[in-house]
Amino acid sequence: MPTNDGAEPVFREPWEAHAFALAVTLHQQGLFTWPEWADALARQITAAQAAGDADRGDTYYRHWLAALEALVAAKGASTAGELARYRDAWDRAADRTPHGQPIELRAHDFG
Repeated sequence: MPTNDGAEPVFREPWEAHAFALAVTLHQQGLFTWPEWADALARQITAAQAAGDADRGDTYYRHWLAALEALVAAKGASTAGELARYRDAWDRAADRTPHGQPIELRAHDFG
């Protein structure tokens, strides 16, 4: 994982790096502009704070992912239902995967 000064990782978990890269890639492919992205992320963080998020920084990439999912659905690249279906499938696959092993989606994870 990349580090900010050679000592601490920039991302706490691999999924955070993936979510970051996905947002950058979707922007580069023209799905949304960077100002649209910044607005979506700001709205998500503001809503989370209004709901009681203490904003200590440990939830930042959860907000990042929620903003990305909302923007992808708003742009019509996916639906909220489809995103939830895949999220649930990944949860099932992760639950049955031994620690340290790659997570593999299977057809029955969607059911």
